[in-house]
Amino acid sequence: MLRHLRPALVLLVALTLITGLAYPLAMTGLAGILFPAEARGSLVLGPDGRPVGSALIGQAFAGEGDFHGRPSATTAPDPADTAKTVPAPYNAASSGGANLGPTNPALVARVRDDVAALRAENPAAPVPPDLVTTSGSGLDPDISPEAALFQVPRVARARNLPEARLRALVAGPTQERTLGILGEPRVNVLALNRALDAGGAR
Repeated sequence: MLRHLRPALVLLVALTLITGLAYPLAMTGLAGILFPAEARGSLVLGPDGRPVGSALIGQAFAGEGDFHGRPSATTAPDPADTAKTVPAPYNAASSGGANLGPTNPALVARVRDDVAALRAENPAAPVPPDLVTTSGSGLDPDISPEAALFQVPRVARARNLPEARLRALVAGPTQERTLGILGEPRVNVLALNRALDAGGAR
């Protein structure tokens, strides 16, 4: 019987060492050499050299003088009752969407209220869909250029800046389709707000 078990055990140990130890270590080391920033989480550093966020995970910017990202449906345990959850936008430890269907009354009411608030903010422009819909992960760090430009009048009023200057600022962090064909043009909200803080005043 041992004669039959020995090859299986040797193979199990060998594959565990190769695929569970050697391969992950090799890929981690290679990624750190070839893509050092990405391997460290695409961290964005502030003026003092400390991380202020990641280019891959959105943040809940809510100030009138900031550009806002997409709504986020992520949650966290309720501190008062761990059996329940409370909204926690952009919670990377609980990535996920709302899982509400298009006819769900709660979703319809939330979108309707968000659209009304945005129309009051900028009645001259149509509301971009990504400002009222959540992403599947709840962590999307990007918005469309149209969503960024829609917010220009509010940010200009809050920061007492010319709208033309903010429109030019939006063009800076705008990324085009990957390889010219993949995805959609997008603006990283963290990068845009950092550029705004560096070039404008609240």
